Amino acid sequence: MVKDLTPPVELDELLAAEYSYIAQTANQANEDRARVASFYLIAVGSLLAALFSTQLFEPEKFTQAVKLLFCLLFTFLTLLGSSTVMQLGRLRSSWHQSMLAMNHIKDFAIRERPELEKAFLWKTSTLPPKYKRSSISYFQAMEVALISGLMFGAATFFFQQAFFSMTAWNWIIAISLGIGALFGQLQIYKAALK
Repeated sequence: MVKDLTPPVELDELLAAEYSYIAQTANQANEDRARVASFYLIAVGSLLAALFSTQLFEPEKFTQAVKLLFCLLFTFLTLLGSSTVMQLGRLRSSWHQSMLAMNHIKDFAIRERPELEKAFLWKTSTLPPKYKRSSISYFQAMEVALISGLMFGAATFFFQQAFFSMTAWNWIIAISLGIGALFGQLQIYKAALK
């Protein structure tokens, strides 16, 4: 007598439901990633538009207090950028976890029915790594980090302008710290993936 190795219908339904749920969580992580990056870009753009539409750039109104206010505002935008980069990293990690869970189900199906192996392009062994420089998630994090670095450079510039006479060194310091913030943000992204 040949033993029937076909899983019961209930198991097939359970696996299908689990797979569907995991697919939804992966899709949600991707949608959230787009929203998070868009929110940061809109927040920065809106605040900058509001600043540049004011009359604050008339020399007599550009006091030390206003310069410090700009410094604080740009520092806040830098911190918001750091938060956004961390969220992008965690969302990439969530997507990766969902893919691992989906592949776990695929691996089970392949063990049960070896002929299914040809049907799946992505397997656990071929899943892209969490930290991948050519991923959409990385490019979004790079975009946010670049803008956040620019915000930190601007904060540094206005801080220096409030307390020191401006020379070429002030520009060099602001640009250097902005570039440092950019690379710091990318390290935050990488750390958020662990």
